[in-house]
Amino acid sequence: MKEWFLEQSPIIQALLATTFTWGVTALGAASVFFVKKVKEKLMDFMLGFAGGVMIAASYWSLLSPAIEMAQDDNVLPAWLVAAIGFLLGGLFIFLLNKYMPHTHPSDKNGKKSGKQRSFLLVMAITLHNFPEGLAVGVAFGAVAAGYDTASLAGAIALAIGIGLQNFPEGVAVSMPLRRDGMSRTKSFMYGQSSALVEPVAGVIGAAAVGLMKPILPYALAFAAGAMIFVVAEEVIPGSQENGNKDLSAVSLMIGFTIMMTLDVALG
Repeated sequence: MKEWFLEQSPIIQALLATTFTWGVTALGAASVFFVKKVKEKLMDFMLGFAGGVMIAASYWSLLSPAIEMAQDDNVLPAWLVAAIGFLLGGLFIFLLNKYMPHTHPSDKNGKKSGKQRSFLLVMAITLHNFPEGLAVGVAFGAVAAGYDTASLAGAIALAIGIGLQNFPEGVAVSMPLRRDGMSRTKSFMYGQSSALVEPVAGVIGAAAVGLMKPILPYALAFAAGAMIFVVAEEVIPGSQENGNKDLSAVSLMIGFTIMMTLDVALG
């Protein structure tokens, strides 16, 4: 199985890796079949953990390789390349949040109907998942492009890390929908569908890198900026809004440490 995976093109590798991350989201969404309600402290812990994983992945799997690749190109200063890509990634998610209607998984108020709230909730998590899938695709594309700073083990570690933090995202979609009276089956379907964008984004990321090798440092930094914006605007605030700030901070540290260990040890 390992040899077969290594023989595949970066697009197929990215598709398989992001299919795995989608599957973990579906696993989290399937929690509606087994439990009636997830305790707020547990949900806050999982969200904080997810934030730590995403921060670590943004640096070790994306931003650091982008800087090293830019240094090898010697066209623009490496710090400028990384800064441009990073800020563009954050701006991309900012504009999506601003101009596409969405709500937050923890939003229990409002006058929207159940169907409207369901649509907006799935839209919010889908926005989060796009840069994650893009990051995985770009990482596999970087390996195929032949950069010394990119490794297959590092790309796989990134996919594993994103998969780990996708579990609470699946729970964060399906559980509120179930709480609002939606059936378990529909709650699960909405929850898992929020991550279907990841395989699409992964294929796009891998293909774009293969076709346009000079943009790779920008693409890696772009994915990092997009993920950090999501963490800062959505994940961390969501993990602290119930007052469990210490728990959220501790879980973020744990998630960061685990992802850092995976990336450095495997990469």
